[in-house]
Amino acid sequence: MSGAKLTISSRNYSSWSLRAWLYCQMVGLEVEVESVPVDDPNNRAELLLLSQTVLTPRLTHDGASVWGTLAIAEYLDELRPEAGLLPTDRIKRAHCRSVSGEMQSGFYNLRSALPMNIKARYPNFKVFTGARADIRRVLTIWSECLEAYGGAFLFGAEPTLADAMYAPVCTRFLTYDIALEGRAADYRDRILAWAPVKQWVRDAKQEPQEIEELDMEF
Repeated sequence: MSGAKLTISSRNYSSWSLRAWLYCQMVGLEVEVESVPVDDPNNRAELLLLSQTVLTPRLTHDGASVWGTLAIAEYLDELRPEAGLLPTDRIKRAHCRSVSGEMQSGFYNLRSALPMNIKARYPNFKVFTGARADIRRVLTIWSECLEAYGGAFLFGAEPTLADAMYAPVCTRFLTYDIALEGRAADYRDRILAWAPVKQWVRDAKQEPQEIEELDMEF
């Protein structure tokens, strides 16, 4: 597989771009990464959670143009099912799709109160009530998956679509100093130590683009 391009917005601020890039890494698809400038009106509106855009993330490959993180994941799973983006077991696969879909469509309070910002650190950050409920739900999902499947990752020994979906949450927990304990803390640390996540973080820290509204002191 070659000649693929992944159009993203910001490495520092865009959780959806991170997810799509992780999928490509997981299936071994080499992609040329093209970033849309943060001063593009549509891109800026999406990063500030004001509106959605079909510009990013977008994967173009072998005549196909695919946008939206779950659509990209499904495309790559069809292309390389042996890569394990989704579990092979029917029950696990359904569970993986469900918790991934929940992240895709939910957790608005978490997104708005704790926007992704890899370069920032906010010690002793005060989390609002709505976001606390979202955090509890995330931790419940993690606990149920890790308990049910007994692996280092949510659905076993290797990362799947679900781990890529929840990876940006781990960066948020670090940015906003969200205290975790036990298995949840171990899982967060394992995701942050995952090689493709570490590479993305390194690149994000070198990104010169800044959005003032997302870098303000809370």
